[in-house]
Amino acid sequence: MGVTRTPRDRWIEEGLRALAAGGPDAVRIESLAQALAVSKGGFYGYFGNREALLTEMLDTWERTVTDDVIERVERDGGDAKARLERLFLIASAGQGPVTGTAADLAVRDWARRDEAVARRLRRVDNRRMAYLRSLFGAFCTDENDVEIRCMLAVSLRIGNHFIAAEHGGGSRAEVLELVRKWLLG
Repeated sequence: MGVTRTPRDRWIEEGLRALAAGGPDAVRIESLAQALAVSKGGFYGYFGNREALLTEMLDTWERTVTDDVIERVERDGGDAKARLERLFLIASAGQGPVTGTAADLAVRDWARRDEAVARRLRRVDNRRMAYLRSLFGAFCTDENDVEIRCMLAVSLRIGNHFIAAEHGGGSRAEVLELVRKWLLG
């Protein structure tokens, strides 16, 4: 009977979970093996070293937050506003180890100290912005208006959790709903 190996994607997912919790320094082979309740020997069956894991983690993050999200939005069709609604819903619900705000912020923080990660982050943000431009541009004729809406949507996605302000008599959810309606108006 053969030995059951921990799947490659479990190592990557656990690495992303560690990254989200503690940055790239928290991605340690021994810690990941402990979290997965396996020996670290299985790690080397998939990855030559920690750097190879970090690269695959970033590959997975990039694919998941761009290609996979765009495919999910496009799958059900509809006009640009319907697709934006779906995109906003996916973005607000995405709290997995790869798609969550914590992973996104960890990559952004890492990019401040690592130029290769910064290049990848620029690629992801440019891809996100290009997709948003295509959607907002379908019903906004003014290029500046399109750019403003894209910038606000991305900024809100990244920065919303940093804002601790109260919103008068309304809740954060109510204000976010007003923003969504304004962006789609």
